[in-house]
Amino acid sequence: MLINKRIMVTGAGGFIGSHLVEKLIESGAKVKALVHYNSRNDIGLLNLINEDFRQKIDIILCDLNDYNAVLDIAKNVEIIFHLGALIAIPYSYIHPREVVTTNINSTLNVMMAARECPDVERIIHISSSEVYGSAQYVPMDEKHPLDCQSPYAASKVGADKIAESFYKSFNIPVSIIRPFNCYGPRQSARAVIPTIISQALNKKEIHIGSTFPTRDYTYCSDTVDALIAMSNCEKVIGEVVNAGSGFEISITEIIDKVFEIIGYELPIVQDNKRIRPNKSEVDRLFCDNTKAKKFMAWENRVSFDDGLKMTIKWVEEHLDLYDTNRYII
Repeated sequence: MLINKRIMVTGAGGFIGSHLVEKLIESGAKVKALVHYNSRNDIGLLNLINEDFRQKIDIILCDLNDYNAVLDIAKNVEIIFHLGALIAIPYSYIHPREVVTTNINSTLNVMMAARECPDVERIIHISSSEVYGSAQYVPMDEKHPLDCQSPYAASKVGADKIAESFYKSFNIPVSIIRPFNCYGPRQSARAVIPTIISQALNKKEIHIGSTFPTRDYTYCSDTVDALIAMSNCEKVIGEVVNAGSGFEISITEIIDKVFEIIGYELPIVQDNKRIRPNKSEVDRLFCDNTKAKKFMAWENRVSFDDGLKMTIKWVEEHLDLYDTNRYII
């Protein structure tokens, strides 16, 4: 269904974005991949895609805060996947204005551009499970209250509401997907799983923040499949849909699994600078993916153990990309 589809992906140089672009190209789509402008002409993680695939991508450097640029790129596009955002929670503690401004303004610009482009059939807006805050009940469905425990979470709630308002006000065909914690190859040490793996493979101490929180982890290929399934499902236009595995695991248990796979254990050091402020710590995320199964016929295929093994293998082959001597926010 994606063959020759004209698709725009914002945040294409990021972790999920690069995997999505790769899958779209593999499916025969014509992709405009938007990467944040920089003077180094750096295209982010698209550099790690197979070169034959990369040659087929229309890679465009731009700033999503520039409405005219977004509008010009969106012309003649049929599907928009909006992933572009500043995503680091610790970074949002230090630079809340930048995170809030970027994440809300970029979403507003994408929605305004879509409104002016008659060829746009679908917009998939990527939210985050962080908007729910700590679980008030489990499993967490789409009706779970929103609780902003960080400036990042607040920025994503604001962006979601912008998208929702454009559906209700202008009938823009947008759907909102809320991926729970995604992991896999190419993920940076900003995230906890590659942080644990890269330190373990360097045979150093494991410096980590809080180890008690639990998360619902979904392998990157499953998350990408959810995004594509949503773009093919008209029943979820104007809807919010969770994308998670329905499997809950603590950080402590992840560390134990990594040790088991690599065959040795290392000392674990709790690093205070990696711990969130007390009221900001999201203690538990556990997804109810019933809606995704019912309407999009989607569910995760990769078990956590298999995904973790593939991630460890990839990090081991690309260990030079990880600086284990400093904390990445």
